[in-house]
Amino acid sequence: MHWLRRLLGAKPAPPPLAEIKQAFEDAAGDEEHFPSTIDPRIYHVQLLVRTFGPLDGLRVLDAGCGKGRFARVLRDRHPAGQYHTLDLSEAMLRRVPEGMHRCCGTLTGLPYRGGTFDAVYATESLEHAVDIDAAVAELCRVLKKGGKLVIIDKNRAHWGKLKTPPWERWFRRGELEQLLARHCARVSSKPVSYWEDVPPDGLFLAWIAER
Repeated sequence: MHWLRRLLGAKPAPPPLAEIKQAFEDAAGDEEHFPSTIDPRIYHVQLLVRTFGPLDGLRVLDAGCGKGRFARVLRDRHPAGQYHTLDLSEAMLRRVPEGMHRCCGTLTGLPYRGGTFDAVYATESLEHAVDIDAAVAELCRVLKKGGKLVIIDKNRAHWGKLKTPPWERWFRRGELEQLLARHCARVSSKPVSYWEDVPPDGLFLAWIAER
């Protein structure tokens, strides 16, 4: 059947969820590529801080959190916020800081009621969701009216620049803008760099939406 798919130009079916989950379970011990912490000066972090503003007393979801490196920084700045971390890998979740709500689950079926969160973000995690339409709909569904969503991920125009697993997807600006616009009142996007004083090279894009 593989030769037939190639002949017809069809994309191969994504690996089963169990295979993707196992890949991240195995990667949990890799601190070089999946670190537990992140420099708070990195612009990815600053974008979240500036977009969300004060988070004390608010519910925040780190969707596809890995080891919770972004949530660590946000909680350090706003310790009275309620931080929820979700990831497919239980091994990753075990490295999330104590005191945060941990949940093992998928982006395509978030185990939360609609309108639960004031702020939601997905940093380099949507690319692993396989069903992108469903994942975007879920991220928006669990957001409160007026709440904000930030997605930071890689630019499809730079596909091939990094080694990727077979299921990973990168996105064009307009592609995610259109998906977000189905569920959110305001949507914007822009290229972002890792460091604020370095011009973006186009590899990373950020999408910001308000429900």
